[in-house]
Amino acid sequence: MVKAREVFEASEDFTVGIEEEFGILDPQTLDLVDSYEELKDAAQEDEVLRDAVAGELISSEIEIRSGKGADFAGAVESQGEARARLFRLAESRGLGLMATGTHPFAAWQDQKIIDTEHYRRVAEGLGYVAWRNNTFGLHVHVGVNGADRAIAVCDRMRVILPELLAISANSPFLDGRDSGLHSARTQIFTKSFPRCGIPEAFGSWDAYAQYVDLLTRTNCIVEQTQLWWSIRPHHAFGTVEVRICDAQSSGEESTALAGLITACVAQSALDFDDGALPEPPPGRLVEENFWRAIRYGLDGRLIDLERGEEFPAAALHDRLLAWTGPARLGMGGLEPAFLERNGAQRQRGRDLQEAFREECELTRATYAPQGARS
Repeated sequence: MVKAREVFEASEDFTVGIEEEFGILDPQTLDLVDSYEELKDAAQEDEVLRDAVAGELISSEIEIRSGKGADFAGAVESQGEARARLFRLAESRGLGLMATGTHPFAAWQDQKIIDTEHYRRVAEGLGYVAWRNNTFGLHVHVGVNGADRAIAVCDRMRVILPELLAISANSPFLDGRDSGLHSARTQIFTKSFPRCGIPEAFGSWDAYAQYVDLLTRTNCIVEQTQLWWSIRPHHAFGTVEVRICDAQSSGEESTALAGLITACVAQSALDFDDGALPEPPPGRLVEENFWRAIRYGLDGRLIDLERGEEFPAAALHDRLLAWTGPARLGMGGLEPAFLERNGAQRQRGRDLQEAFREECELTRATYAPQGARS
């Protein structure tokens, strides 16, 4: 933990890294197929993809990573190039890619855990909890200078995480039926894995380090990545990593959401610098909003925890834009675009197969525009 502290003390503010997880599909049946190893091996021939692709638990899933961007625009540019190359590579092998938080009908019993030391340990340690986790998300890393400052940002972001989930909810279908949730992904991953969900407020790096040291000494974890929280300080990168969001069907939605996350983390850091961070609310209150976001997404109402009043989740866009104004101005006027609906709203109330096929077509059209596939 001493080394991790040093990483944060040397970290640069507001660098950005983007990670997007995709399911690998048979384009005709839209079922998941075990082709990660094939794509990974083929990616070694591509100078960009060889460093950008990674595995993520199951062999029908692949992740692309932007690497460290000096700013948000740099990360988006790198990620856009990696996206286009990955989609081109998949299509050349007769494969498709999907980007919803869950696959609506693929049987989890048919999916295979990829053969790495880390994921073998996950499967052996968690059993059904790991096997059942066929989910796809968006993760954003934002550089934060200072170890105590990074913990303060994580503490502040606890209130914001349910709001980001409501905006990103994109997994209404699971096991061949409407789950009744806007984010089934969150229920089967975030609510099932240990050391997952929204963590307690730690208050300082020392308190956080003592907790991680206890977990290590008592053989709860052997590496930091076994802290699967929806927000965490990343020990190797010196970033605050936000992991709450469902994968986005549209490339534009994913980029906009990553921009909003970046702005929220940066504003939290600026508020800390100004001594303007509110007292962290108790976890029991944050959990109420967390459940509302899982169940109702943008269709529901959330609780303003400072005022003790409800407000419509549909107002989140304006609320978050107003709060993050100073940070966005400091980052060159970053203006995340917002769409009228999230993915769950777009899909619910429709035939599952038809809705999913249209989401896959949207993914293909927006993550790899026609010019990039030629």
